[in-house]
Order: sequence, then structure tokens, then C-alpha cells
Amino acid sequence: MAGLTEEQRPEEQFQPLDALYDDGVAVVTDKGRFDALEGLGYGTKEGKSISLRDFEALYLLYVGKLVLKDRSGEKFTFEKLAELTQKRARDSWTKFMIYRDLRSRGYVVREGFGFGTDLRVYERGDYQKKPAQYVVFALDEGIEKGMADLQKSVKEMARMGKEAIIAVIERRGEVIYYKVSKARF
Repeated sequence: MAGLTEEQRPEEQFQPLDALYDDGVAVVTDKGRFDALEGLGYGTKEGKSISLRDFEALYLLYVGKLVLKDRSGEKFTFEKLAELTQKRARDSWTKFMIYRDLRSRGYVVREGFGFGTDLRVYERGDYQKKPAQYVVFALDEGIEKGMADLQKSVKEMARMGKEAIIAVIERRGEVIYYKVSKARF
């Protein structure tokens, strides 16, 4: 991901969205804005609604572009949603940190292909025009991953025509990216 720099985030262009949190899913209820949301790479359209992944809902809450309520009308805070998502999926905070960093740099980021904590990343301006160029996956601090597993994942990503990027989150919350490619010794 050459030239990662901070840019104006596309979501700064829209007013906060209304969404309902039900059965562990954030569903956008603002039907008139589905196209704009989808065009920016958020959510998955399911019939007459758009469902947000945990990391998407967390991010939109974080940047103040989502008003999330439960069935009783109680608003969710960022902290409350973060706690709930962490209980549901151990890697939710890691995914959010990477997602937030990439979004703040102007990339469209979608759910990955199942290589653990992974995300598909589209080059700026390519979303809906070209397939994702990168697959970013996290190596969590304190969790061992063997070289054979890493090699298998990188090989599979290369077979799909994607560049493999490892995201490492430092203790201070900074995300550092490393491009990984096949090498012979």
C-alpha cells in the first residue's frame, strides 16, 4: 500500500446514520441513504436493509457518523458496543484498530477471506471498479503463528492475485504494515 497518508475521510461527507442493534447486528434503518453508504464500502445489503459488521459499526460510532440504538430506544456508546463485540469475537478490537487506521488513510476496507483477522483493502478510487488489491491480516501480539501457517496464507493470497500485508499493532495502538511475499532460501 504505497504512500499511505492521511486524507479526508469519505464519511465526513454524510450526516450521522440511524441504526438498530438487534441480535448482535447493527442494521441501518435510514433507507434513503443506502446507496451512499454502499458506495463508500460500508455494510452488506440484505433485502431492504444494510447490516454493518462489528468493526464497521464501531468505526462509524467512533467518528460520530452512527446513532445506534437497541429495540428499547437506548443509545449505544462506543465503549458499550466495543465491550459487546469483544465478548462475541476475540479479534474484534484488533480488526477495529486496523480498519480504523486504513479508513483514516482513505482506503475502502471490506471483510476478508478467512485468513484469521483479515480484511480486503481496495486501492483509493478502485472500490466497485476493480477487485481488492491487498489482503491485510493481523499478527496479534502474544499469539504464536508458525511459519508454515504464515507461508500457507501468503501462498493462498498470491494465488488469488492479492498482495499480502501483515498489520502489527504496537502497545501504543499504532498500526505498522509489512508487505509479505514469497521467498526462496
